[in-house]
Amino acid sequence: MLIEQPARLMRYLYPRALWRPTPTERAVYLTFDDGPIPEVTPFVLDVLGHYGVPATFFMVGENCAKHPDVFETVRSAGHRLGNHTYNHWGTTRHSALAYLRNVQKANEILHTDLFRPPHGLMWHHHYMAIKHAGYRVVMWDVVTRDYSSKLNGQDVLRNVRHLARPGSIITFHDSLKSFDKILYALPRSIEWLLHEGYEFRRL
Repeated sequence: MLIEQPARLMRYLYPRALWRPTPTERAVYLTFDDGPIPEVTPFVLDVLGHYGVPATFFMVGENCAKHPDVFETVRSAGHRLGNHTYNHWGTTRHSALAYLRNVQKANEILHTDLFRPPHGLMWHHHYMAIKHAGYRVVMWDVVTRDYSSKLNGQDVLRNVRHLARPGSIITFHDSLKSFDKILYALPRSIEWLLHEGYEFRRL
């Protein structure tokens, strides 16, 4: 549960980060990490387009550079873009300055003020460097764990159904390790959320 829906104490680690922006409104915010890649991102876009649902994509700069057509398709579809570093860097092996430079390199492509750290973790001095550079740090209220080899699509859908609530930022991944799970879980999650009366919003 600490992973799927972080405890209140964990939310204090990053003051002013977005975890659950509108807890009094029946709205949710779909987000997708780690893309864009041609094997998965087009499927995600097709599902979102089918249901008329907006989302926010936290993209790896290197993937944008490798797959500019897929990146442009996401941007042209009107979805919100977020920065997920250039090389999907964690913070344990990099100074705050090197980390920020990697983020800024990605932003030469992305041009966004939204940032989410890979793996959802940063040391405090990395967090402060990102904040001082003008980025809005976005975390999550529900992470589906679609990346886990221990879960299947039904498990991912179950996480959404059990944990989504008003104001939730819900995190999926448009990555190869998630693809088999989201094939099943993404459309069914959207259908369930719509049935429950949720509005979908961009961050």
